[in-house]
Amino acid sequence: MSPPEPIRVFSVDDQPLIREGIAALINDEPDMRMIAQASNGRDAIEEFRQHRPDVTLMDVRLPDISGIDAMIAIRREFPDARIVMLTTFEGDVEIKGALAAGARGYVLKHIPPGELAGVIRGVHGGKKQIPADVAARLAEHLSDEPLTERELTVLERVAEGRRNREIGRFLGISEETVKGHIKHLLEKLGAHDRTQAVAIAVRRGMIRL
Repeated sequence: MSPPEPIRVFSVDDQPLIREGIAALINDEPDMRMIAQASNGRDAIEEFRQHRPDVTLMDVRLPDISGIDAMIAIRREFPDARIVMLTTFEGDVEIKGALAAGARGYVLKHIPPGELAGVIRGVHGGKKQIPADVAARLAEHLSDEPLTERELTVLERVAEGRRNREIGRFLGISEETVKGHIKHLLEKLGAHDRTQAVAIAVRRGMIRL
């Protein structure tokens, strides 16, 4: 019997050093082969079309479109695409968004090389792979009440340094309504003030600065 075909892996990351490190790790594994690399989301979509990899490792934050948006575009065309999000960011909201959009796994870049290879094998075998540290991050905020779309918009304007009156003008609402939104989002985030609310939201992947 001939040996099974190696798992064909595609890596998407804007940092050449990270891509080369992943390629070295993959090509060191006897049952895997790195077949393509891309440095941004739009190239990732094109390269996926061309190579049809078995498993894709996709950075969440890319210089043009987000890795999650690139994944959504790929899966719209190839619903069976097996994509693992690979990132340095630990925000639970971002993790939930990636998994809801169809990611088969979500791993942090500090994962040991042997574990990453195991995640790739698991995803290739049809399993979802959520390492313990990522699962713990999700569990930590499982019962939290999510921010509404309007509260997120207000928080983004707060992060830009805008005052309540400016935010009200921007959204076409009264200053008192803005204050009400800020009061509610502070409560939901467990924050004492606006600055802490922005810091928590950035850490959890709700907004970006």
